[in-house]
Amino acid sequence: MDVADKLCVVTGANSGIGKETVRALARQKAYIVMICRNRERAEAARNEIISDTGHTGIEIILADLAHQHDVRSAAGEIVKQFEAVDILINNAGIIADQRRETPEGIERTLAINHLAPFLLTNLLRDQLQHAPEARVITVSSEVHRMGTGVFNPDDLQLKENYSPMKAYGVSKLCNIMFTHELAKRCEGTSITANCLHPGVVRTQLAEEANWLMKLFYLVGKPFMRSPKSGAETSIYLATSDEVQSTSGKYFKNKREAAPASIAYDDSVTSRLWQRSLELTNLSEDEKSF
Repeated sequence: MDVADKLCVVTGANSGIGKETVRALARQKAYIVMICRNRERAEAARNEIISDTGHTGIEIILADLAHQHDVRSAAGEIVKQFEAVDILINNAGIIADQRRETPEGIERTLAINHLAPFLLTNLLRDQLQHAPEARVITVSSEVHRMGTGVFNPDDLQLKENYSPMKAYGVSKLCNIMFTHELAKRCEGTSITANCLHPGVVRTQLAEEANWLMKLFYLVGKPFMRSPKSGAETSIYLATSDEVQSTSGKYFKNKREAAPASIAYDDSVTSRLWQRSLELTNLSEDEKSF
């Protein structure tokens, strides 16, 4: 797909996989909206990419994706400025150091890794529907398999038996379930939805993690993929003609892969969708997919 002048929205876009995704799309002359939490980091990344690619069609929208108010504000700015969103890449993610709740009372890992992309995608529904060929891409992880044993739609926030990796695993499993359910709800439209495992990448993912996870990242860094390599599957799903009609699938290394079987269980993914609606307080008008 030729993405020149198409609108691409990328979350977590100022570092790691997100920044390399923006850089690749800038080289292809897409118009890009970077959704970032920190203005200084976002502007530094934007300036670096413009200097590297010569492409100036990049703007920044600030939002802390842990806060549903910020997600709504970011979506509102996009809706106000643009009639269509061609590509939405839900890239932002964290591994937490301990169990913390957002101002809405949501466990922070679930809030950023799953509920933020769920809410943002729903709020941009009309813009996605107005695009001739819209693609929703969500960055998941093979760690989703760690979430299968503790996944419970009625306890997504792990109020009991919490650990940072269990919470991360559940959130990444939710990413795949969300993609599967969104694809079902978009059948017969111009919208496709796919998700991916980027590999084990040298990023700032563990920036908020506990000391043990930070140590793992430090020791393992020489063996991890570069952010540029980690972004390859995101870019492939955003731009390749090979996946034009593919939807609801999980990818690794630019190839379709099989996730944990529960991720494609229609009854479970439908239940997760309903719980996500409740946790994001989407209005009746917004419950549209």
